[in-house]
Amino acid sequence: MHPGTIAIVLVAAVAHAIWNTVSKYKRGDTLVFVWAYTCAAALLCVPVGIIPVITGIQTLSWSLVVGSVVSAVLHVVYSLTLQTGYDRSDLGVVYPVARGTGPVLTMLFAIMVLGEQLTPIVIIGAVAVVVGIVVVAGNPFRGGQRRPLQGVSWGVITGAAIAGYTLWDNHSVTTLHLEPVTYFTGTFLLQGLMLTPRALRRRDQIPTVVRTNAAPILIIAVFSPLAYILVLTAMQTAPVALVAPLRESSIVVGSLLAWWLFGEGHLARRIIGAVVVLAGIAAISLG
Repeated sequence: MHPGTIAIVLVAAVAHAIWNTVSKYKRGDTLVFVWAYTCAAALLCVPVGIIPVITGIQTLSWSLVVGSVVSAVLHVVYSLTLQTGYDRSDLGVVYPVARGTGPVLTMLFAIMVLGEQLTPIVIIGAVAVVVGIVVVAGNPFRGGQRRPLQGVSWGVITGAAIAGYTLWDNHSVTTLHLEPVTYFTGTFLLQGLMLTPRALRRRDQIPTVVRTNAAPILIIAVFSPLAYILVLTAMQTAPVALVAPLRESSIVVGSLLAWWLFGEGHLARRIIGAVVVLAGIAAISLG
């Protein structure tokens, strides 16, 4: 993988870790909060996403419409599945299992179905990234967890949703040749529309959630689309089987931020995991 592409994915990973860390400061209703930052992100993306249309780089075609609709549905399924997992089990189990399962399923599908050819050192590097993430996340079966097996199950289901939208979005930007910024702007707009009916049923909570979460909503609205648009851009020049696990290095950054900002423990294990992830990234770059 080209060093420039690796840099793009790593910047995306940092942006992803930032907005996930900020989301921990959320107060109030979760669905209204997600709807609010999704709508804010869509509004921020429109002025940028419309430029390729105006300049003729991206035409308003049925492929753009269909691509954005399917992507929006997959992302909404992912969001709702993830939230259900969080409601029924511990975040510390669901999140790392989901983020680890997603790239593994994506890589296997890309190799076995899409026929992507990877060198042995690149495969070892990708596996090392996933292993490092598992080390950073720790053992989901350790004592004190609420229903760990249930959390693992929801994590795997969420990981399948991650693999689904990753593979579809890769298809959209590589096979359908959709411009990433315009494509994801459409996806965000449709996600906001899909979540609006449920948000309006809780309209009495909207003013409070927006007022108490103004800063997190704005930060997530900037960094969430930035992170994924960079990933989509990387997919245009690199195999999805490599981009998928590499972007999950965000868990390392997020775990270190959690230790620094929230006082979460196991720093030594996190550092070891980070070193394994960095070794994997180095192997990918050599390939």
